[in-house]
Amino acid sequence: MSSRQQVLPVAEVLIDVPFHDIDLMGVAWHGHYVKYCEIARGALLDKFAYNYKEMKESGFAWPVIELKLRYAHPAHYGQKIKVKAMLREFELRLKIDYLIVDAETGRRLSRGHTVQVPLDMQTQKMVFGAPPVLYRKLGIRT
Repeated sequence: MSSRQQVLPVAEVLIDVPFHDIDLMGVAWHGHYVKYCEIARGALLDKFAYNYKEMKESGFAWPVIELKLRYAHPAHYGQKIKVKAMLREFELRLKIDYLIVDAETGRRLSRGHTVQVPLDMQTQKMVFGAPPVLYRKLGIRT
């Protein structure tokens, strides 16, 4: 199976919006959506055993170089939300798409993406292309 035919991993987490995440307007402060995406990203990376601990052990850091979120509707205290993280690209960078919805109604609250690039931890230089360890973790022969 070529990398283009590869079914890429998806993860979904359920979050109850906590009181400490709301602002004076009674809604989840916009900055906390980044945290919700990070929780889903961790679950996604766990799916193929290449979360931050494994990244570090492999000699690569994957800093986030781009983050985009588009807000459609606010989340409120106590609301159950589903955050879905979907790996979309991996050959030159990790591009992960996110969808945040109300867990009960499915109403879209936010969507976005992050882009991460491989950085050789020894040289502190960005690597052009995903390191072989990522292909192994995804079960892709190169």
